[in-house]
Amino acid sequence: MSGGDGVLVSVRDVDKTFRRGSEEIHVLSGLSLEVPRGEFLALMGPSGSGKSTLLNLIGGLDRVTGGSVAVGGELINSMSSRQLAAWRARHVGLVFQFYNLLPVLTAERNVELPLLLTHLSKAERREHVATALKMVGLSHRSRHYPRHLSGGEQQRTGIARAIVTDPTLLLCDEPTGDLDRKSGDEILGLLQALNHEHGKTIIMVTHDPHASARATRVLYLDKGQLSTETPE
Repeated sequence: MSGGDGVLVSVRDVDKTFRRGSEEIHVLSGLSLEVPRGEFLALMGPSGSGKSTLLNLIGGLDRVTGGSVAVGGELINSMSSRQLAAWRARHVGLVFQFYNLLPVLTAERNVELPLLLTHLSKAERREHVATALKMVGLSHRSRHYPRHLSGGEQQRTGIARAIVTDPTLLLCDEPTGDLDRKSGDEILGLLQALNHEHGKTIIMVTHDPHASARATRVLYLDKGQLSTETPE
């Protein structure tokens, strides 16, 4: 995948409207954003400002009402649902606030899930899982179930699952929102390491200035527009 001038994500004049009954709710309006390859970007803003909506549009989880979203030079808003699912499996790693781990699976089986969509052999999948768990410092907990893991360990498992396919882009929605400060700091340190040492491009939605301070750039979303200034 290649984007011009080192730009990985290009959002141009994006509108996003939701319909609630007969009412139209305009969440994003003419929004544009460029994210260079290798950046760690934090998106902040008041609740309901559209931060998670923007993240979902970039990750191909939702579709724009108007405008365009390109990642690595590929226009994702013109893809079919099938193409989008295949693209997302190859290029996007998702980290959620509430981990979204399957309780009936061990940590290593949870991490393996995205690889089941690939053509890797069982041995290759096992190797990828071991590498991802080692990167997040959880090799010794690989056979534990989520209920036996702390909140921080569950989020580390979620991050291992997100990076196991070696995605182009890591999208994190309030990754420390459900953690205490110590566990949250460990997760933020891990994200920084993935950015600095492994060159991962990360976009993180957060409401916490302590978390956004770890990013290389912070943008604020308010009333459907992005700014470098904190909204009034």
